[in-house]
Amino acid sequence: MMATRAKKPRRPILKKPSNPSLRDPVGVYCRVRPLSRPEQECCIEVISDTTVQMHPPDGYRIFRNGEYRETQYSFKEVFGTLVVQKKVFDVVAKPLVEDLIRGKNGLLFTYGVTGSGKTHTMTGSPGDGGLLPRCLDMIFNSIGPFQAKRFVFKLDDKNGVDVQCEVDALLERQKRDVMPVPKPTPGKRQIDPEIADMINVQDQCKVEEVDEDNVYCVFVSYIEIYNNYIYDLLEEAPFDPIKPKWNNCNTPVRNGDFIPPQSKILREDQNHNMYVTGCTEVEVKSTEEAFEVFWRGQKKRRIANTQLNRESSRSHSVFIIKLAQAPLDADGDKVLQEKEQITLSQLSLVDLAGSERTNRTKAEGNRLREAGNINQSLMTLRTCIEVLRENQMYGLNKMVPYRDSKLTHLFKNYFDGEGKVRMIVCVNPKAEDYEESLQVMRFAEMTQEVEVARPVDRPLCGLTPGRRFRNQAFQEELSRKLEMRGGPVDAETEEQSVLETILQNFPPLPACELLDINDDQTLPKLIEVLEKRHKLRQMLIKEFSKAVLTFKTVLQEFDCSVASKENYIKGRLSEKEKTIAGQKTEIERLEKKIKTLEYKIEILEKTATIYEEDKRNLQQELESKSQKLQRQASDKRRLEARFQGMVAETTMKWEKECERRVAAKQLEMQNKLWVKDEKLKQLKAIVTEPKSDKPERPSRERDREKPVQRSVSPSPVPNAPPVRLRHRRSRSAGERWVDHKPPSNLPTETVMQPHVPHAITVAAASEKALAKCDKYMLTHQELASDGEIETKLIKGDVFKTRGGGQAVQFTDIETLKQESPTGRKRRSSPSHPDPPEDAAESEWTDVETRCSVAVEMRAGSALGPGYEHHAQPKRRKP
Repeated sequence: MMATRAKKPRRPILKKPSNPSLRDPVGVYCRVRPLSRPEQECCIEVISDTTVQMHPPDGYRIFRNGEYRETQYSFKEVFGTLVVQKKVFDVVAKPLVEDLIRGKNGLLFTYGVTGSGKTHTMTGSPGDGGLLPRCLDMIFNSIGPFQAKRFVFKLDDKNGVDVQCEVDALLERQKRDVMPVPKPTPGKRQIDPEIADMINVQDQCKVEEVDEDNVYCVFVSYIEIYNNYIYDLLEEAPFDPIKPKWNNCNTPVRNGDFIPPQSKILREDQNHNMYVTGCTEVEVKSTEEAFEVFWRGQKKRRIANTQLNRESSRSHSVFIIKLAQAPLDADGDKVLQEKEQITLSQLSLVDLAGSERTNRTKAEGNRLREAGNINQSLMTLRTCIEVLRENQMYGLNKMVPYRDSKLTHLFKNYFDGEGKVRMIVCVNPKAEDYEESLQVMRFAEMTQEVEVARPVDRPLCGLTPGRRFRNQAFQEELSRKLEMRGGPVDAETEEQSVLETILQNFPPLPACELLDINDDQTLPKLIEVLEKRHKLRQMLIKEFSKAVLTFKTVLQEFDCSVASKENYIKGRLSEKEKTIAGQKTEIERLEKKIKTLEYKIEILEKTATIYEEDKRNLQQELESKSQKLQRQASDKRRLEARFQGMVAETTMKWEKECERRVAAKQLEMQNKLWVKDEKLKQLKAIVTEPKSDKPERPSRERDREKPVQRSVSPSPVPNAPPVRLRHRRSRSAGERWVDHKPPSNLPTETVMQPHVPHAITVAAASEKALAKCDKYMLTHQELASDGEIETKLIKGDVFKTRGGGQAVQFTDIETLKQESPTGRKRRSSPSHPDPPEDAAESEWTDVETRCSVAVEMRAGSALGPGYEHHAQPKRRKP
């Protein structure tokens, strides 16, 4: 079996500290370039310092409710066509330079369509420098007196920086001097006249608060992203920006005539920051030197002539300014040799290539492929911004597609909280760019909603401030005192002059030749001279001893003063340390308190969440119960209305039934009284009249021929001759009728009979028959007060009901009655004398011959026991 290889533990993440609770939105600014020709149509108008308004040109009007739509977009600040470069720099780039010197990162990029003025805003023009040269000028104006010597700071290959001692830095400088490369001349540099006007910035702009106890060093690099490949514009290699050659795999090829540059790759350092490996980073010491490096790379940048821009950028360019700074040691003389104390910050100035439409630029071949890659990288940037916005607004955790493009992958750390991000949206107000400018405005509006975590300030080094100036003051004082006492200032010449003075003060030696043995003068003279010299030497020794004592005294005094100052400084330092310790204790207490409060806040948030959930549930329950109560109330009202209708209908029905029964009872009693009266009259006639005058009783056979269901009086003229039957035409015979004749009706032998043409005769009313007609007639028979059959024709109109049935509204009653010409009516009172026959006939009446009030009935209801005149609707299946 093969042994499994142990997995290497992952390196812990060492992110640059940031404060996620404090967030700043991406600063988005808008700059409107002037029109190239005054007669061009303008579609963008600046209406305030923060708002622009876009209105469609005549050819692109978008109608809404009959009028074309105007849209407004707000920015942090809007720069009109007359704004100078200095105003743009002061508002947008100056805060980024101040953060750079304070050890914080920054990203500034220009965005817009092709020909909108992005490169002019970033680089500028002769006599009017852009943001880049002004940033360089402000940096070197601020750190000029505090720059380190060359090669004291040295960048490594892993996006870090080291500090070298003075000896190593000197060796590096000597190697550089030996190399046959042109060395920067001290003093004023010979500036390329092509760029002299761009960097000749008269505004001495600088950062007010610069840490004077630090030493600084600036490194610059310049890259471009072309067709999603990264190239170093400062690399010294054969380069042809006009005719690059590519194979079918979209990668550079090599041949004998042309060697294309090697593309660089992105890597991640130990702090998970992205950087371009193998990129040339040049240490610069002045604005002129830095801008010359930039201009050398700018000449290699890929540009091309298109229909919309004569010098259209075909790549995204990134100029990176790195600022390394480290504190001085305790003496304020040398750089502190501790890598942890080094701060490396960078400012990235990005000039994005403009988005373009190929149908307008007429791009073909390489230009078409370049435009596709430019638009694809800008679309990836837009997608990343959109995903970041959704994650922050809705609390999502979608993966941001930084790796889909080299542009977004290089700057992903800025959007993750590694620095401040600002964008300048450049727009061209001409009407032809309206659609592209509209998309740019929408992207800028969305970018403003993205927030970036604010980086925290760098920690203090803990050394006493003011070390540099104290060291300079000490060196100046020491030099002054040494000069006063014959110090080492011009030590060689001073030493020669002292020796010459001493030798001149000594007496000259006499001639020492002894020519005669008896010469007694030469040796005494020599002895005398030597004694004088010895005395002079002793005197000089005494003076030198006095001078040494004096210098020792001065040195002791100086040591005492230094010791007192050291004691004072130590006392102050101990006080500061105590203050720092107290502040640390207070900070720890506050941190504990913060943690406690955060825990309480978390508990309160959870409790509030629970209460809100309960509140929502109770509100839903309350709403459901309210709806239920409303439904019950509506049902109750419907039932009340229904019951009231039923009560009213039942009350009316029973009132009519009671009236009918009372009338029937009264009729029955009147009939009984009449029968009794008739019997009494017949009995009286039998008693009083002779037998010969007695009329014959009608035969029983005739009575049997007419079966009656009700008690009917005999015909007053039983022996009347037969008469031809004649039909009486109804007054409403012009419409279609339902002739309802119940089977219980008896045939009458009257001459006049009701006759309705085109009528449907039925024995019982039905919905089918009522649906075909618009008139209804019921034939009803009842016994009159004189014992004769009285026929009533009850008429009405048929109409449809809302429930789908048929209803009849009664409108008229016709009465047909047969009377005997010799019969007598029963009088209302027997005490009165018999009136004439005509008067009796006019006074006696039992039933109204016409109904003056129409009665409206529902389908299925009954007017009375004999009034079955409504059709019953069919019951539908559920």
